[in-house]
Amino acid sequence: MSPRPAATAARPGVVLVILCSAVFMAALDLFIVNVALGAIGTDFGEGSLSQLSWVLNGYTIFYGALLVPAGRLTDSLGRKAGFQLGLVLFTLASLGCALSGNLWVLVAFRCLQAVGAAVLTPASLGLVLTTLPEENRSRSIRIWASSGALAGAAGPVVGGLLVASSWRGIFLLNLPIGLAAVLAAAKFVPSVKQERAAHLPDFLGGGLLIVAIGTLALGLIEAPGWGWSSTAATLCWVISAAALGAFVYSSAKHPSPVIELSLMKHRTFAWSNITVLLLSVTFAAELLSVILFMEQRWHWSALQTGLAVAPGPCMVPIFALLGQRLSRKLPVGIVTGLGALLQGLGATVILLAVGPSPDYVTAILPGWLLVGAGNGLAFPTAIASATVELPAHQSSTGSAVVNMSRQVGMVLGTSILVVILGGADATGQGDTFFRGWWFASLVALVAAGTALGISRPTREAGSRASPSQEATS
Repeated sequence: MSPRPAATAARPGVVLVILCSAVFMAALDLFIVNVALGAIGTDFGEGSLSQLSWVLNGYTIFYGALLVPAGRLTDSLGRKAGFQLGLVLFTLASLGCALSGNLWVLVAFRCLQAVGAAVLTPASLGLVLTTLPEENRSRSIRIWASSGALAGAAGPVVGGLLVASSWRGIFLLNLPIGLAAVLAAAKFVPSVKQERAAHLPDFLGGGLLIVAIGTLALGLIEAPGWGWSSTAATLCWVISAAALGAFVYSSAKHPSPVIELSLMKHRTFAWSNITVLLLSVTFAAELLSVILFMEQRWHWSALQTGLAVAPGPCMVPIFALLGQRLSRKLPVGIVTGLGALLQGLGATVILLAVGPSPDYVTAILPGWLLVGAGNGLAFPTAIASATVELPAHQSSTGSAVVNMSRQVGMVLGTSILVVILGGADATGQGDTFFRGWWFASLVALVAAGTALGISRPTREAGSRASPSQEATS
């Protein structure tokens, strides 16, 4: 629902810092844990990558599935209240992660973290749109969105620094940030009066989506050990398919669904979602495989690995700006496709150059920079263009659905990589990493093809894009 007119923040700069710090913290946890998996496994006596991958997948599944219904709930209950609730939940769950005594307790608290992140992220964007001065709104949205990109660059480095002492530090870091943001929000962030929504969001649909994605990931990860046609694996496929069917039914019948099925009738929106999902599969496989290769094959520390990974995400904002300029002259499908090809080329360059001896500058860095450049070119272009053809009242939901597709792709990419690496041993064999990079290259090539379905001239997109659409980039 649209908020009633409200006074803007008395100190807009302070409010923007508060909102960005919270989003930075939530986004950081999407990246920071990758470099800590080895330390977590060592501490818990768990060397199986198939088990450790749930520290990543648990967070991503819950975050992606609950992003839309949580956003609608905060629109109904009040964005400031939703922002504070999400912050408190995320911060307390971070403490639980830090105090976890075994792997599955950690995974449970990671899922709770994701619930908090799913609440605070759309609430913070809504507050940017409704409380900051209109004349500075576009710039504020770009700063808000950039905080997530900055987290991508900082996450591996910060994670490496903290893991050198203890992996628990990556979660304890959230406590002072979260507490400061909660207290500052109470004092400086204004409340926005809003109309009550007629219907509560479809949390049953969100739960069904969690079951569908979770059982699919479980089946993919464990099937090599169970047997692909075993009873347990078959049960996973059946439950996943049944939950997905029930989710579609719920979305069709619920007055406030997770996904409005009518959105998929829009060509650009549908192809953008498919492309974003495939790009996310590629990136998740590339990120985790590069980190594991450097840690397990080259025996690098978490700090060395984090520093080595950082240059790739640093390319994202640079090429996002380039993509924005190219989109004024070329169709967005072409720009997105070029980014996908760069992302795939990066993985190919790595697999052709890498060897058993550590040689980061020639073996990893060139390909990893191409991956970052491709991400910057493809993701913001595809996400920002997805909702341009949608009616105004569906644009916010459409943006959240595209971001949900991104999270689902991350889960699938991580799960499939685990299958490729063998699942049972976090070290993997040398040739399995090569297969992982070939897989990433192939999926990126497919994404370049699906990107051509986003065949709308982007000059039109630029004229119709809304601030909330810009923020998704």
